[in-house]
Amino acid sequence: MSGAGRNRQRGGPKQAGGNERNGRRDRGGSGTLRSSGSGAGTGAPKKYNDRKPQGERPASRERAEDIKKPNERGTAPKRSGSSGAPASRVGSNRVSGGGGHHPLLPMGRIKGEWMDIRLPDQLTGAPMSVISRHLPLPPKLVTKLLQTRGCVLHGPSLRLHLFPRETRDFPSDWMELNILYEDEFTLIVNKPAGIEVHPSEKGQRKTLAHAVAAYYEMSGQDVRIRHVHRIDKDTTGPVLYAKNEFAHYQYDKAMREKTIERIYVALAEGYVEGNKGRIDKPIGQDRHHSTRRRVSDTGDPAVTHYEVMERLSDHTLVRLRLETGRTHQIRVHMSSINHPLAGDGLYGGKRGVISRQALHGERLIWSHPWTGDKQQVSAPLPDDLIQALNKLRRKQD
Repeated sequence: MSGAGRNRQRGGPKQAGGNERNGRRDRGGSGTLRSSGSGAGTGAPKKYNDRKPQGERPASRERAEDIKKPNERGTAPKRSGSSGAPASRVGSNRVSGGGGHHPLLPMGRIKGEWMDIRLPDQLTGAPMSVISRHLPLPPKLVTKLLQTRGCVLHGPSLRLHLFPRETRDFPSDWMELNILYEDEFTLIVNKPAGIEVHPSEKGQRKTLAHAVAAYYEMSGQDVRIRHVHRIDKDTTGPVLYAKNEFAHYQYDKAMREKTIERIYVALAEGYVEGNKGRIDKPIGQDRHHSTRRRVSDTGDPAVTHYEVMERLSDHTLVRLRLETGRTHQIRVHMSSINHPLAGDGLYGGKRGVISRQALHGERLIWSHPWTGDKQQVSAPLPDDLIQALNKLRRKQD
């Protein structure tokens, strides 16, 4: 487990006279992140920035400017309100979680398991049925809080029991973790290659879920393991976790509405024609292979957008954005246009430059569950993919 957990501060500086938490943790501080690279925990993590290419380059020498620098780590963006100030003013945001569009109440101070909100004059004395329309809470959760005395209304003060202690639902397996972002609602972990997000069979251990359980245990957080999405065992990149029931509802809703954006980088075999493209092909299960997927007219709709970042020796580095999140979507789609990912033996890729599919989650973009503010994190390229790129660059030179 990385030192990030040992130095964990619950929401930044404490306010005088209490243990208030502001609901915000930015793993990286002054712009650095602890990282285990490709999972082995050796050496400093590679870095890269996100500048756009400057002008056109010859096709044989195109390079992505945002991959060239190997020493820049991805960081979570700085957010306003990190000192505990309200995240927004009444009327500055609108939400639909409570039924219809209403001005959103600012996020209150987090004290232990509770959030304390001071109501504006126009809502002081109003019944909870009215106040709830100004909260991003789903009606089902509001009802549950009322039934379990998790909602306390006293004059201009509203207390919500949004952060109850929970029994961790996975045993702890200690391993190095690269935490990209954390606050009271959210945890984002940069998954290394070779580890599954959660068990795929009964009794399986040493998954990312077990490692997150160990981190929660070490950092004194009694929180269930709630992964919001998955990535393949040998794919690297950010995995989003919800740390309470409210955040889980909001993130599940965002996944259904396709407002959580995942951006990937992949090394494809061959020369990908054109600078960008769109693959719109339905994906279904391969009847002859239990774990393999294939393009099928009877499959589920799947759309992938790609753009060329760099052309290398018999390979093309591409950035991909998903409209849908089908199993193995990028791997199936790239193989279907005769450009399987390097190292992806399941879909026709060769393992000459890398021993697993060359696919990495570069960026995750989501909205804060309470305020709706856009947030994003970037994950540094893993060591094995950097080595593959450098090998192809040297070969091309």
